[in-house]
Amino acid sequence: MKAVKMMAVSAVLSLICTSCSSAPVITEQQQQVEISLSWWGNDSRHEYTLAGVEAFEKLHPDIRVNCSYSEWSGYESRSRVQMVSDTEADVMQINFGWLSEYSADGSGYYDLEKVSDVIDLSSYSDEMLEYGRKNGILNAVPIAMNAETVYINSSIYQKYNLAVPKHWDDFIDAARVMRKDGVYPIAGAEKSIWLFTISYAEQKTGKSFLKDDGSLNFSVNDLQIMLEFHKRMIDEKVYPQVKDFSRTCIENGTYAGAVAWVSDAVNYFKDVQQQGTVIEVAPYTTVEGMEPGEGWYAKPATMYAISRNTEHPKESAMLLDFLLNSSEMTVLQGVEKGIPLSTTARETLDRENMLQGIQYNASLCMEQNTELNQMNSFIENDSLIKKYTEACNLVVFDKATPEQAAAKLYADIKGK
Repeated sequence: MKAVKMMAVSAVLSLICTSCSSAPVITEQQQQVEISLSWWGNDSRHEYTLAGVEAFEKLHPDIRVNCSYSEWSGYESRSRVQMVSDTEADVMQINFGWLSEYSADGSGYYDLEKVSDVIDLSSYSDEMLEYGRKNGILNAVPIAMNAETVYINSSIYQKYNLAVPKHWDDFIDAARVMRKDGVYPIAGAEKSIWLFTISYAEQKTGKSFLKDDGSLNFSVNDLQIMLEFHKRMIDEKVYPQVKDFSRTCIENGTYAGAVAWVSDAVNYFKDVQQQGTVIEVAPYTTVEGMEPGEGWYAKPATMYAISRNTEHPKESAMLLDFLLNSSEMTVLQGVEKGIPLSTTARETLDRENMLQGIQYNASLCMEQNTELNQMNSFIENDSLIKKYTEACNLVVFDKATPEQAAAKLYADIKGK
């Protein structure tokens, strides 16, 4: 009670003092809104994103941004738990495949058109925004486009008097020369090799992996072509098994090339380039006689979305617009995530003479190739890729014939 009385007395004295003042001072404390932002990447991405958040907070002192970030595998596993438990960040970097996984009906993320008065969507074409729609609802905005791309260490290929590969057989021919020294002509992580073999099988069969409605278009025989191709690549020492893939082998010359996303170009090759090694962006590998790009896929590199559970959609949209379109964030990010799709951001980079480097070259190769297919996010479904890898291992380790493994994979994909 004493505390209450003292507060009352203080309030009265305050009123008295105010009334006695010839120039009363009225102070109003502005309430600060707290929102959260999450992303994945390497240390460089963490540094420039944190710098961008700091710039945003200076522009908007009434908004505080709590950041959560890590490398990909940790981010992916943590995000799965958060999405299921509705504890995800207000604004989040998401993978293209998550739209199908967490928002098949379009309700998994916030409808960004509800805050289109805050986010400048006019910087994006309708075609690009379509990547972020599920069931007609704009769930996310793509940051840049991405495609698995072939990168070749020209220094190693020239050592063996070999040209940059254009066709699948070129890799096999290169392996016959390089394998005596323990060098692989190409290598890739699990998803990269999965898409690499899809490209081959689509070219050989003349069929797309999926139908327009997202259902499987490949037959058992088509899947068998993929498995047999993969086994041949392993047996011929064209590339190592995906479980053995290591980026350090790019640096020490064990891999003479790699299949990697456009968005990973700097992460994969910056160190070897600093050593004076020449890395070339190779044409999209084809069966001889085909146009480069057939059977290969393009998709959004990464996307930004807002949580459907956010309590602050306006402030979240303000942050999202800053990340996508502001000159401050654009200069900090450069082309680390690829060439921005935002026309506003791209104009900034052009003005600052920042459209250059291996990632820019890979982006140009992708953008200039009209044969690339638009990726259906189901192709990136983790369980699908794991089933394929298991089928590959059955064949590679002689646990099943290609026919048997293909039949099992077909049944697994179809859910039979």
